Amino acid sequence: MKDAADYLGLSPHTLYVWRHRRQGPPSFRMGRRGRVMYRLESLDAWIREQELADSRSNTFLSPLNAVAQQRSSSVPDA
Repeated sequence: MKDAADYLGLSPHTLYVWRHRRQGPPSFRMGRRGRVMYRLESLDAWIREQELADSRSNTFLSPLNAVAQQRSSSVPDA
C-alpha cells in the first residue's frame, strides 16, 4: 500500500481510509495474510478518471464553456 500511496502522492493513511470507504483506486487482497495490492494499470486508469471528472482539466465540464441558456420571454396564460 505504501508504494501505491507514494505513486499517487498520497499518505498511506489516506489510501487506507479511501479503501475502507470504497473510494479511491481499485484494490484487492492477495496471499494468506491478505496483503492489499494495487495494479499499476488500475492506478493509472483511476488517475485518468479523476482528471476527466475535474472541470479544470476537462474543458467539456468547465462552466466557462457552457452554452448560455436563454430564458423564455413568454408569459404563461393566467
